[in-house]
Amino acid sequence: MNIKSTILACSLLIWGTSTVFAQDNTVQSLQKEAEQQKITIKDTSHKVWRTGGLFSLNISQGAQSHWAAGGDNSSFALTGLFNGYASYNKGKNSWDNLLDMGYGYTKTTSTGMRKSDDHFYFTSQYGRQATENKKWYYSALFDFKTQFTNGYLYNSDGTSTFHSALFSPAYVLLSLGMDYKPVSYFDVFISPITERWTIVNDDSLAVKQIYAPTTNHVYNQIGAFLNVNFNKDLTKTIHYTSQLQLFSNYKHNPQNIDVYWTNLLSMKISKYLATTIALNMIYDDNVKFPSANGIQVAHLQLQELLGVGFSYKF
Repeated sequence: MNIKSTILACSLLIWGTSTVFAQDNTVQSLQKEAEQQKITIKDTSHKVWRTGGLFSLNISQGAQSHWAAGGDNSSFALTGLFNGYASYNKGKNSWDNLLDMGYGYTKTTSTGMRKSDDHFYFTSQYGRQATENKKWYYSALFDFKTQFTNGYLYNSDGTSTFHSALFSPAYVLLSLGMDYKPVSYFDVFISPITERWTIVNDDSLAVKQIYAPTTNHVYNQIGAFLNVNFNKDLTKTIHYTSQLQLFSNYKHNPQNIDVYWTNLLSMKISKYLATTIALNMIYDDNVKFPSANGIQVAHLQLQELLGVGFSYKF
């Protein structure tokens, strides 16, 4: 083989090897791009369920002996609050669920043990998209309210009167209407057709008619209903949740609107330490309280709870 043939053969060998390596590198590059595309698709997948909530536990304790300034020898307070939500959104369907629970008590040497909070609220709402902009929905709403344990009214002379219990009262509400959702953290539900049942399971409370104008265990109402929800992080450390419900009974005194308004503000101090403020307001024309002249009358019910303690947001 002469020199020219040798050079030609070497050139062909080098060219073929370079081509093979180039093809191999191209294949590897395409494989990497395909893997990256798969990862990108996985990372941006839409979540159908959105869940979260807040749990707080506040404890305070005090003790003194022969204290000149006066006061109870010992005091202890414990309050637990839970506010959670679970929302489903896929296609034209939405389903929102809210759960609000609270229980607390205080104990002092002079007054003994008394409840400071006791409630159980649950709201579930299903919606079907009505407009192209995904702001209006045809909706159905279910709402349930009650408490956990017996409740008492305390008199100035130290005596107490049995006034409430589990399912005494309890409120069940079913409603059909329209839901307006301009943003993810705020919505307004409006209904001209709502049915509500007041349940008083305890015989002694039903006879007193302090929750409904009847001695029956179930009292039915039909009316209009409004439900407003707000749930948002105001800052990185402050979260605010609020629910407002208004109900007007077509059957009796529709001008006397029942109000249920709950507010919970949480301000983080550290990862697991926060200040929580709960402010609740209730007015129900059918809920009666004893007055000085012996006549039962309705009152605006107000509750405020302030605590610093363990807090966990999820």
